[in-house]
Amino acid sequence: MSRPFDPLDPADSARLIADYPLGWLVSRQFNASPLPLLAETGEDGSVAALFGHCALGNPLVADFRADPHGLILFNGPAAYVSPSLVSKPDWAPTWNYAVLRYQVEVEFVGDETHEAIERLVAAMEGSKWSTDRLGPRYAPMLKHIIAFRAHVRSADPVFKLGQDESAHGFAEIVARHPDPALTAWMEGQAQR
Repeated sequence: MSRPFDPLDPADSARLIADYPLGWLVSRQFNASPLPLLAETGEDGSVAALFGHCALGNPLVADFRADPHGLILFNGPAAYVSPSLVSKPDWAPTWNYAVLRYQVEVEFVGDETHEAIERLVAAMEGSKWSTDRLGPRYAPMLKHIIAFRAHVRSADPVFKLGQDESAHGFAEIVARHPDPALTAWMEGQAQR
């Protein structure tokens, strides 16, 4: 069943993660860390797992080894929308945003730690930088890091990006809002 603020395409969540990769990984013990994550998708483009790494000394490692269930939260574009942007005199202010909430089961994949770092560096740097530049420092660093794959068990994306506005009000917000990232996402969700 579709909800009013669902993304229009399952691949939109993966695109949001690519644009805003820093997610909060939260254990049932309420330890939490912001970590850059990469989406791994299914055939339909929906997010099936989130791949990342963290320090072995992070309290999340012990938490997820004891209980693999947790949450991952992503904040995408978000901004206050002032009534001054809209010509309708009785229009009330609001906040537009795109967020993702995943219930996950975390699996540590230590043998993929090097791959996790290389994939993240490639996603963030492209060809501008490589771990080769670390030289002999790289191998010892790897001993203090572990990769994980957070398998998605349920997803709750909310893309509140003006879908409930009139066509005229939506156009005014997009034309006048000072946040180009927010308006680009608003237009992207409206164009389909």
